[in-house]
Amino acid sequence: MTVSPDLRLSTVPTIGAPRQASPDLLRSVFRRHAAGVAVITAHGERPVGFTATSLNSVAAEPPLISFGVGTGSSSWPAVSEAEHIGVHILGEHQQELAATFARSGADRFGEGTRWSIGPEGVPVLDGVLAWLVCRVVARVPAGDHRIVIAQAVAGDPDGAGRPLLYHHGRFNALRD
Repeated sequence: MTVSPDLRLSTVPTIGAPRQASPDLLRSVFRRHAAGVAVITAHGERPVGFTATSLNSVAAEPPLISFGVGTGSSSWPAVSEAEHIGVHILGEHQQELAATFARSGADRFGEGTRWSIGPEGVPVLDGVLAWLVCRVVARVPAGDHRIVIAQAVAGDPDGAGRPLLYHHGRFNALRD
């Protein structure tokens, strides 16, 4: 790798003293990582969903995505059995929706949430920037979470707006 002269540091960066790895350290580090905000939905006995910042594109062929879900979450029982899940990319105008799906004990599909039944019977949220319905292909154990890998089967990328971000414990909009 070549570094252009104007990008070289004139001084050695100062780093803090390393701390022993712990759940608190991991949370502290990832508060500094800006992430897109998605809501994952599934249908079990009733619709379930949760806010996720762990959404990733895995492969284009076949079209695969992944996300993490805690095995202690209220959504896990339905997600653990679901054949299909919904993935919704939220816009900056949807901070309240993101907070609702992140809040423990919230009525996530109550009166304030606009949604309909989409392909494969998956709950699809209205007004999002983009959504996918995906077939679950794997649930990989990862500590107190599972990494769900799913293949896209349908979707719509044409919602209007700009993405919602999560950074330093808060929902944020992009700055111009």
